[in-house]
Amino acid sequence: MRIDVFTLVPHAFAWLTEQRPVAGVLGEELELRLFNYRDSTPLRAGQVDDEPYGGGAGMVLRVDVVAAALEAVYGAEPPGPVIALSPKGRQLTQEVVEELAELPALALLSSRFEGFDERIVEHLATDAISVGPYVLSNGDLPAMIVLDAVARRLPGALAEGSGELESFSAELGGGLEYPHYTRPADFRGWSVPDVLRSGDHARVEAWRREQVR
Repeated sequence: MRIDVFTLVPHAFAWLTEQRPVAGVLGEELELRLFNYRDSTPLRAGQVDDEPYGGGAGMVLRVDVVAAALEAVYGAEPPGPVIALSPKGRQLTQEVVEELAELPALALLSSRFEGFDERIVEHLATDAISVGPYVLSNGDLPAMIVLDAVARRLPGALAEGSGELESFSAELGGGLEYPHYTRPADFRGWSVPDVLRSGDHARVEAWRREQVR
């Protein structure tokens, strides 16, 4: 799978590429490419954003800048979906993550401050995804969330079996994972449930299924 991220700060992704799950699949199951809007901007002095028409505070990523970045990388036609990370997009859910993880290629468009010129979302992007109903100052954070969520679904990203019964997995019916406990068995009077210490794997499995929400 190939994921292209269009951003103003490619170096912000450095830490992510050094950690699992991304590091576990990078160069094998995942090809990650980072593109800086400033490298292909048609404007002088590396300009990429501008004040919005109608006035108001903040700066908006320009449509001509994003169009130039996409054309510089893909020419006329991107090989996969182009996703704008926007609070107005469809909500990122595990179902959406699984859908994206099946694609051979996708592009993520990040922005900053006041976000995108609306024409980017309407005409240059083929999809828009939101990581939640709130506003961030840096669109690279939503891009990192999508990248992490998708990468961990690729073969080899996680230890064998560790992703099978986790929150929102199909095996748990899309619910939250059962609670976990570890040593000490009793701490300040807070005890680990007896069933987990019984050694009865059938009872443990039944208890865990009951805890799924």
